[in-house]
Amino acid sequence: MTINPISSLTIMGGVDKDGKDEPVRYVEIVAGEIVGIVGPTGSGKSTLIDDIEQLAQADTPTGRTILLNGQRPDESIRADPRRKLVAQLSQKMHFLADMTVEEFLCMHARSRGKDESLFSKIVELGNTLTGEPIYPKDHLTSLSGGQSRALMTADIAVISDSPVVLIDEVENAGIKKQEALKLLAGEGKIVVVVTHDPVLALMSSRRIVIRNGAMVNLIDTSHQEQEICTKITNVDNWMLSLRETIRRGDIVEDKI
Repeated sequence: MTINPISSLTIMGGVDKDGKDEPVRYVEIVAGEIVGIVGPTGSGKSTLIDDIEQLAQADTPTGRTILLNGQRPDESIRADPRRKLVAQLSQKMHFLADMTVEEFLCMHARSRGKDESLFSKIVELGNTLTGEPIYPKDHLTSLSGGQSRALMTADIAVISDSPVVLIDEVENAGIKKQEALKLLAGEGKIVVVVTHDPVLALMSSRRIVIRNGAMVNLIDTSHQEQEICTKITNVDNWMLSLRETIRRGDIVEDKI
């Protein structure tokens, strides 16, 4: 099944936890853009991505409305799981199916009407996102959490028709998170990421600030923030490399 191209997703504001209109009334996100969602724990970040996942039509507690290409989505899109437009990648992700990586990816490709040979590209991409190698004959149930998320990130980028990807707090998920976001955005996906991580927040072109269940501000990432992001990304990559060195049982010799 082919899904019509989605060039934009619009969030129309609703109400906060007290029933008051949220200050930010309109957010449009375009294909290939990464937008962050930031705010204190319990502020309502996950509720916002739930509204997006459900393509809410003023029928959730927040009263928000989600538009696709500036229009209300057809009700059949919301009701039919086969036409699902939104994919989610969460921090807690494990497989239950007792299949090999190759079997699973080939099955998914067939279900989407795509070439089964894509499985090798997905495994290759997945291995660029994790320090633990993934092999086609590995059983899904034997994969670690980081391997599972890396594999699903690559799968979403290559096979999935879902034009919108929601990422919920992957900062401690055991994958190269910056590369994962760049991969998805580079495939023309609309990427919305809930995060407390300064690297991911500053990688976003904009970030929605949530407080008391409401979108209270929309911040454009400044040039200065982009420069700061580059500096802390280098530190973050060094920490990831150090983690892999220790995991392998090697001696740490590099100096900071």
